[in-house]
Amino acid sequence: MSSMPYPYDAEQPATECQVAQAPELPTAVVSKRDFPMYEMPTLMDGTFSHLVEVLREAGLHPIGPAFALHHRAPVATADLEVGFPIDAPLTSTLSMPSGYEVTGSVIPAGRVGWISHVGGYGGLAEKWGAFTEEIGESEEQMTYPFWEFYVTPPEPGINPATLRTDLFSLLEPRDV
Repeated sequence: MSSMPYPYDAEQPATECQVAQAPELPTAVVSKRDFPMYEMPTLMDGTFSHLVEVLREAGLHPIGPAFALHHRAPVATADLEVGFPIDAPLTSTLSMPSGYEVTGSVIPAGRVGWISHVGGYGGLAEKWGAFTEEIGESEEQMTYPFWEFYVTPPEPGINPATLRTDLFSLLEPRDV
């Protein structure tokens, strides 16, 4: 796996909210609109279990961990993309054994706020809430999209307390 550009390359978890300028990243994703939240594990498993091999067959390679990018706040349903950042833009549609179609997209460039969550996925909602509050207290304004990188792959037998997920949100531009 190639290395990710700053700020996505942090070796250690960010325990406090960080603000950085992030570059655009080409991605290969499965996009879903109005996707039921209760079906999220099926989407994640059906995407992440096959996508690396499908990309390899197309001559592309992930440069970082799996991610989910949300275009709006999920409630009962979500508008999201799940996939990997890749080493070159995907210009065609790929099919996976799970039946999902993979298309090219991007994680947008811009000012981002980010922080890390270390622990099980069940704690992500609480961490997002605290992160959102911290961003507001710093007088920044979050905007869409927002995304999370699953830095520690959720392999069988892993202790959930050791899982690291980096949370990112695009921020409103600021005049310098």
